[in-house]
Amino acid sequence: MLSVEENDMLTQTGPGTPMGDLFRRHWIPALLAEEIPGADCTPVRVQLLSENLIAFRDSDGKPGLIDAYCPHRGAPLFFGRNEECGLRCVYHGWKFDVNGNCVDLPNSPEGETYKDKVNIKAYPSFDKGGIIWTYMGPADKEPPKPTFEWLEVGENQRYLRKYWLRCNYFQAVEGDYDPSHAYFLHSTLDNNEGNPGRRFGAGVFNSFLNRTFADYIDTDYGIMNVAVSTTADGQQQANIGHFYMPSYSSAGIAGPDVFSSNMRIPIDDESCYMYRLRWSYNPFTDAQSAEDKYGGYTYPEQIPGTFLAVENKDNEYLIDRVAQKNYSFTGIKAFPVQDLALVEDQWGPRAHRNLERLVSSDESIIKVRRRLLDAARALMEGQEPSGPSNPDSYRVHTARVTVPGDMSAQDAIEAAKSRMVGPSTWEATKA
Repeated sequence: MLSVEENDMLTQTGPGTPMGDLFRRHWIPALLAEEIPGADCTPVRVQLLSENLIAFRDSDGKPGLIDAYCPHRGAPLFFGRNEECGLRCVYHGWKFDVNGNCVDLPNSPEGETYKDKVNIKAYPSFDKGGIIWTYMGPADKEPPKPTFEWLEVGENQRYLRKYWLRCNYFQAVEGDYDPSHAYFLHSTLDNNEGNPGRRFGAGVFNSFLNRTFADYIDTDYGIMNVAVSTTADGQQQANIGHFYMPSYSSAGIAGPDVFSSNMRIPIDDESCYMYRLRWSYNPFTDAQSAEDKYGGYTYPEQIPGTFLAVENKDNEYLIDRVAQKNYSFTGIKAFPVQDLALVEDQWGPRAHRNLERLVSSDESIIKVRRRLLDAARALMEGQEPSGPSNPDSYRVHTARVTVPGDMSAQDAIEAAKSRMVGPSTWEATKA
């Protein structure tokens, strides 16, 4: 368990907090690119790391992320006119470009000379991979832009959706590093024979107790998780997954030749957005695309015009108690919603980790917590995180291989490592 003070450090990401400063050393998703679809489009409100901001594109299509309030008298820029390469406040006409420069100050005779002394908070932003990325840290610490593999694949090789989660970002992150929960929360009562999850990746329901080896390796990007398990036919399955600083994971429903990632970005200390990604080196088939867009299992349906899943906290995630008695362990339809139902209310929207009682199967959760807390403490002492300055270290994905039962665990892991970088095939072994 964590002390109250450690839990506060881990979960608070507002301006001036240790974890907030750590997040602000990384490029992070601010919003989906489609939320500001074109030049001079409607401005969009954005809350990020407990800061109120406005996103827009200028007349050249360049994205901007600026303070939500005009520095003149605090008028809301959401109502501003997006015109001629700037956002103009409708209260007194002050206009700002995507870099935060005041380019027009028309309501005062000294405006032409005074405007060069006025600016608004603005964060560097760029558009790639369907996301508007931003850097919110000190200007002199701005790192190179991200180079994730999936940023380079075509739109027909990537599917991305954003969900609003009503809990602290880390509650959602921890769910990806809880290796024993899948065998309960995501299971069906027919020994998983009819479980829809079997279509997307085998091995999910193998018992956690079948593991013969596990290790957690610190890297520039975060943590590499390695594990070896014994399969029912006596072979070994080696698996590699990743925690990417500050709050990304390689977890998620995928399948052969398809990789996944979840990115949780704090809105404030009691809510976050999850960017749910699936990608491949090859174009998705029609069947894969249809499942993602319309299937409702890997990507739960959303209430139109929102980022909130139809099955949500307000309606008890549409739990079906008959299905719970006769078919599924939870009675909740989709994998992601099953997770959501359990993480959104762990002693409330920000869990009290000083009350928990951990066991050996929680080791990976403990490792991720410590990695983040150690990095935040180091930054407080002036030591910059290594990952942001080495974005190519993030170019790794999940890997799974099946090897003979007499192969050593280390050799099995090395075989898996050879498949986690560059074009390769992610082998899914049938359960």
